[in-house]
Amino acid sequence: MSIELRHFRCFLAIADTLSVTRAAERLHLTQPAVSRTLRQLEQQLGVRLVDRSTHHLALTPDGESFRDQAAIAVTAFDRALRQARHTGWPLRLGHAWSAAGTDTTALLRRWHEEHPDTPLELLRIDDRTAGLARGDVDAALLRGEVRTPGLLTEQLTTEPRVAGLPADDPLAHRAALSLTELADRTIALNIVSGTTTLDLWPPHARPSATLTIGNTDDWLAAITGGRAVGVTTSATAEMHPHPSMAYVPLTDAAPVPVVLAWRDAPGHPRIPDLIALAREVMGPHRNHGWLPPDAGDGHYRSGHP
Repeated sequence: MSIELRHFRCFLAIADTLSVTRAAERLHLTQPAVSRTLRQLEQQLGVRLVDRSTHHLALTPDGESFRDQAAIAVTAFDRALRQARHTGWPLRLGHAWSAAGTDTTALLRRWHEEHPDTPLELLRIDDRTAGLARGDVDAALLRGEVRTPGLLTEQLTTEPRVAGLPADDPLAHRAALSLTELADRTIALNIVSGTTTLDLWPPHARPSATLTIGNTDDWLAAITGGRAVGVTTSATAEMHPHPSMAYVPLTDAAPVPVVLAWRDAPGHPRIPDLIALAREVMGPHRNHGWLPPDAGDGHYRSGHP
């Protein structure tokens, strides 16, 4: 028996759902057929991809490594079919949060004007590389240091860090804050795609209480609900204003780099054009400082960094 594309699709369905039952439903197959296909793949590869020793399925380390490669292979195959059928080849741009900030609209409109034959699809994917490493997108707008092997990056700009607070918090009306002033608070940490860790604080003033969340929506809900405070960048303040939220500049937190990333491998032929346009639209002009607008509706609290 040889490995076929159906083995890859079956494994990816299991990896995404961590359930043979749900994978079977997604693939419109029976559960025995899904289990049999997985066993065939493991036998051919000579490695165990899925740990079935507990009530809940989990990928083995080999399975985690194989997942990204399988996803890239399936994506490449599907794209080849679309090209052969003369359908459009959209350029998929991933992001985990806030995209290109307030430059997002300009980036999308400029692309449509200059490259009308290639749709630019913006996809939010809650993942450290916004789906880039596993082949879900062609390129990604990422924040912070990118350490994933096999990716190339170009820094476009930097964004200043701000504190996110409930609008009725005593600190929300301050013109600016320091990290140490947040040290006695519960800090909401996005461990999936965020850039904030406790290492941001000085060793002698690190917060002792944290609340772990997985995406920007949950981060906002935790703060507006009064359960925590947080640290983010100015793009979040610009893209996610909220009547129950205040953003206050931080004076002692280093700015966050914003990069465009792509795989170090043959990819979409329009990636160089995307790099050039992103550099032109975003550029370094965004790191000249940030002043939240003084809005009377409570969306922001004004102040100078």
